[in-house]
Amino acid sequence: MTTKVCVAGAAGWAGSALSVGISRAPDMELVAAVSRTHAGRELGAVLDIAGLTTPVSATATEALARKPDVFVEYTKSDVAKTHVVIALGAGAHVVIGTSGLTEDDYREIDAVAREANLGVLAVGNFAITAVLLQKFAEMAARHVPHWEIVDYADSGKKDAPSGTTRELAHRLSQVRRPQLDVPVDSVQGPKESRGVCLDGTQIHSVRLPGYMISVDAIFGMPDQKLVLRHESGTSAAPYVEGALLAIRKVGQLVGVHRGLDCVMEF
Repeated sequence: MTTKVCVAGAAGWAGSALSVGISRAPDMELVAAVSRTHAGRELGAVLDIAGLTTPVSATATEALARKPDVFVEYTKSDVAKTHVVIALGAGAHVVIGTSGLTEDDYREIDAVAREANLGVLAVGNFAITAVLLQKFAEMAARHVPHWEIVDYADSGKKDAPSGTTRELAHRLSQVRRPQLDVPVDSVQGPKESRGVCLDGTQIHSVRLPGYMISVDAIFGMPDQKLVLRHESGTSAAPYVEGALLAIRKVGQLVGVHRGLDCVMEF
């Protein structure tokens, strides 16, 4: 059975690599793409892929008229939730690769997805090493009561913390809340120096030239510490296989599920 796919953000850094991967997958058909910049063209001409005739639409609504089974959201946080809700309303399962959505956003999306009996798989990072970091961090949180997260990205990244980091904080909150020996309200000095608290975890976001998306999960106990680090490279290639797996599996889900490991075997 061939899965029909629409990619929103198909000409972007990550979306273009995924579009190439989908076009080469024997069990998928890239039936629609969304890119305001390249609307009206064929995606093959945009990405220099011979024989790829997928039409590029300016809006998600226009692209969804081609009836994809799965809609992949790979655009920007300010339009991502709207795209997802539209896709669910059109009867498509959704894979979210866009970062910056909040917990409230996911709660709203979950309600819409369950009403439609459709699945949404939200993945902060499709790289296998990022998935492993999340699993190892969950294991560590069961045994180490103190932890914080440092989130790194290039200076041009607008959303902070990253989707990878938000997802990690959410997953750790399902294990337990970390211990703070000095509550933030008791800090002597600017409270902002302790970072932002998301799902109980203190997160510090660094935005400087020279960084790609990476994250440190730092666990501490008296006289010992554990540092788990995921580092991404300069290409989007590590994310493609994980995203293809998400597309293949999201149709088995109902409601919002967070993390690629939801559909992986360990």
